[in-house]
Amino acid sequence: MLRKILSLVLMTAIFGGGIVASAATPKTGDDEKRAEKVKNEIRKLGTGPDAQIKLKLRDKTKLEGYVSEANENDFTVVSSHNGTATTVPYPQVGTARGNNLNGGVKIAIGIGIGIALSYLVYKYGRRNRRYGF
Repeated sequence: MLRKILSLVLMTAIFGGGIVASAATPKTGDDEKRAEKVKNEIRKLGTGPDAQIKLKLRDKTKLEGYVSEANENDFTVVSSHNGTATTVPYPQVGTARGNNLNGGVKIAIGIGIGIALSYLVYKYGRRNRRYGF
């Protein structure tokens, strides 16, 4: 029994250590791909007070506000709390969440809510009628 446990621990140490070492090495190709993806998402989001965004940078800094301008190498986020502008290079972005719904999406959401409310009124409104109108 002891031999089985020792062999299992040894195999985990050998194979598990190789996985951790390969995961820890930085890959510049992945960083470039991620920066390009962030750049495309910022372009889709747009600029101005309607382009709200929440960022978590690679150094664990959090930013929240709107995108005031976007360049080739970086973009500027104006804080929603105090109005300060921060320039952020695309490769420094860890995660980004934007909130910019265009007109078509807003109309579709409104229609969906209207249909759901109509259905609920129809379904539950009929049950509570006493006179059968």
